[in-house]
Amino acid sequence: MHDNTYRHPRAGWPGRLFAALANCTRLANVRQAILSRLPFLTLHSDVRDVVYVSWLVDAAAAQRLLPAGVVLWQRDGKTPFTVLTYRHGHFGPALPGPLRRLLPSPLQSNWRLYLHHTPPGAPAVPCVYFLKNIMDSLPHALGTRLFSDILPTHLAAGMTLDVSATQARCAIAPGAGSAPSLDVQTDIVAEQVLDADWQALFGNWRDAVAFLACQDAAIAHVPRNGKLVFGEIDLPVNLDQVQALAASHAQCGLLAQLPPLSTPFAFLVPGVAFKALSERLL
Repeated sequence: MHDNTYRHPRAGWPGRLFAALANCTRLANVRQAILSRLPFLTLHSDVRDVVYVSWLVDAAAAQRLLPAGVVLWQRDGKTPFTVLTYRHGHFGPALPGPLRRLLPSPLQSNWRLYLHHTPPGAPAVPCVYFLKNIMDSLPHALGTRLFSDILPTHLAAGMTLDVSATQARCAIAPGAGSAPSLDVQTDIVAEQVLDADWQALFGNWRDAVAFLACQDAAIAHVPRNGKLVFGEIDLPVNLDQVQALAASHAQCGLLAQLPPLSTPFAFLVPGVAFKALSERLL
């Protein structure tokens, strides 16, 4: 199974302190004991410029990264692995209402696999498994580590997301930290087509996009207690607004563990109103 221990991207005692906080099981257990007795604080973000890049990878290799009892969706020994990178729009609790616009808008990248079904104890909804979560903001990276189990977040040494009328590019530089590397360059294209490998699994471009982008929940592994955490989300992607991308370069730090069996399939979601609705241990 993959390791999500936090390492800070820069050397020195501040980085060691941040790592100690991020990996502290005692703090996490206290937080979970308190927050599990309180109503979940719904989180909102007006997300924009979501660059999805996916590969069909070896399903057996991907399954080895997951805990026991978590079953991948697969066909003919292949399963999708997706990296989506985006800019938040004032990410934070919904409670402040219009004042939420004062909150910052960090960059985030989620790395995920797709499940055949949800684990026991969770409702039967389309669900993904979070392998990695990367952000470019130290307060947000530490905040998700200290106050949540669903996002195993790593801080990037550098992170970029550039979307123009003709191109989309995203990159993650790990530095000395635990964030994986990423470098993706794409062109926005008019033709919405699938190559033969993707077409064999999904039939057409729109159905592939719907499968990869439209989920109602996510799970992650909680190493300190060996349990799974289940989080419900609201991500109403408008498929009519999705733009096709052609990847001219796509380097990803996890592909050594997940041998790709296809060319990358990429697309752009210009914007979506994201909500995190719940989180609980299974």
